Amino acid sequence: MAQLSPALKQATPVVVDYAKGSWIYGTDGESYLDFTTGIGVTSTGHCHPKVVEAAREQAGKIIHAQYTTVMHKPLLELTEKLGEKLPDGLDSVFYANSGSEAVEAAMRLARMATGRPNIVVFQGGFHGRTVAAASLTTAGTKFSAGFAPLMAGVHMAPFPYAYRYGMSQEEAVEFALRELDYLFLTRTAPADTAAMLIEPVLGDGGYLPTPPAFLEGLRERADTHGIKLVIDEVQAGVGRTGLFWGHQHSSVSPDILITAKGIASGFPISAIAASTETMAKAWPGSQGGTYGGNAVAAAAGVATLAVIDEENLVENARKRGDQLLSALTGIAGRFDVIGDARGCGLMLGIEFSHSDGSPDAATAAAVQQETTRQRLLTLTCGPAGNVVRLIPALVVTEEEIDEGARRFEDAVAVVAAR
Repeated sequence: MAQLSPALKQATPVVVDYAKGSWIYGTDGESYLDFTTGIGVTSTGHCHPKVVEAAREQAGKIIHAQYTTVMHKPLLELTEKLGEKLPDGLDSVFYANSGSEAVEAAMRLARMATGRPNIVVFQGGFHGRTVAAASLTTAGTKFSAGFAPLMAGVHMAPFPYAYRYGMSQEEAVEFALRELDYLFLTRTAPADTAAMLIEPVLGDGGYLPTPPAFLEGLRERADTHGIKLVIDEVQAGVGRTGLFWGHQHSSVSPDILITAKGIASGFPISAIAASTETMAKAWPGSQGGTYGGNAVAAAAGVATLAVIDEENLVENARKRGDQLLSALTGIAGRFDVIGDARGCGLMLGIEFSHSDGSPDAATAAAVQQETTRQRLLTLTCGPAGNVVRLIPALVVTEEEIDEGARRFEDAVAVVAAR
């Protein structure tokens, strides 16, 4: 009898019967408040009726319309609607299926557009599990160990992780920019550097918002040296941080933007956006894919963007995120096992530390398991696995945030009392 790969490890024992909004209903008869959203995917909540209806209607028309063979209306409409959200100047879009594929397409484009080989990434970044994307990922060795050699031409610079360094945010930014400049002197000359790739909020690296001053420093260096600034919005985009794009917390605009996850409420679709001038430098045959821009996923994406606007979900993410961060900050003040509570919008991390500030992965893991027993679904992240992340749907209510915070505190209290 066939079974799932033993390499796949479930974070919870829950088997889903059905789900709606912020809630998952298990085959065990229990209801679980879902603060994982499929790792930031179900942006409009589980099974939003408008998204369900759009997918159902499209599935009755055509499911697979391979978009380099025949074009379909949902993809044209999605491109138009997405274009209304994209930064000025990013007016050309390429679609794929997953975040990893989009990351690889963005790096391929940056190399072709500049004629340069090297890519700079930042410590703690997560960009995917395919070979090239894993080569760009520094959020933990588990993502890139065991299948060397990795892709060449990747160079890593420090991320301004103020808590880890014991610095103020300003000091951490100054340090990280100095080290980036040193990297350009010692490892990859600017004239050999095609792109700098960064998340506006580190995902698997620990749910760390990228300081605006750091993004602005990257933009300055990219402009000076003709380097493409590529912002990976796979997890942070589509309203997750309380603005439509995570990088909008700064004054920076990227040369290439990557999006996926929340853009279609759970249907697999991803995209990169760039200026037409930059996109035209992609070599013939370098963009394509059998399933990219699937008709049903595109229809779900159109419906998702409409729901986000109609229900004012970006603003809701900001308000509910402020509410949850305030609650988590209070919890952190009541339990010594918590070293830091942080995030923006509905992308929040709680870092568990020992008294000397070193990572406490055991307590984070215990809390994550206890939240499931409290019927709150959470996940861990961070290179050491010592951060619990909370990722509610953008439709989450004030009452659900209060309930989630209460269940989280109950879980911390149980673990701290052991």
